[in-house]
Amino acid sequence: MTPDELVAHYALEPIPREGGLFRQTWAGPAGPDGRPAGTAIVALLTADDFSALHRLPTDEIWHFHLGDPLELLLLAPDGTARTAVLGPDVLGGQHPQLTVPARTWMGGRVAAGGAWTFFGCTMAPGFTSADYEHGDAADLTARYPRQAARIRDLCRP
Repeated sequence: MTPDELVAHYALEPIPREGGLFRQTWAGPAGPDGRPAGTAIVALLTADDFSALHRLPTDEIWHFHLGDPLELLLLAPDGTARTAVLGPDVLGGQHPQLTVPARTWMGGRVAAGGAWTFFGCTMAPGFTSADYEHGDAADLTARYPRQAARIRDLCRP
């Protein structure tokens, strides 16, 4: 399987501002506020692209599906930072599924040496575009100075 085959099969489209390609695969029924009960997407990142640092108001579950591992930089509200790797090598410390807590800055790219990764994200309540908060490199490097180089690599204007 190739990235081009995945793009064609799922009719993947660019993710606005964040980067990568995606397709929403499920949206639960809307509640009284109009927000879906839950949402799910599949997404593709190649080595020449990245998921820009962003945060959401609710937990988001990431699921590894195919391809090479995906490194996620996670910047927590308490000022701590860590890197998690989504991938198939569970005994080697990779995660087939990872929950990113609400209000955590997250951004990622295909792990070094890899070509592409195919993954999914699920949220409940569901995602709306108003939820998305795009990361600013200057603000984030001031808050997480030890991660400055990685922050700059994972931010878009």
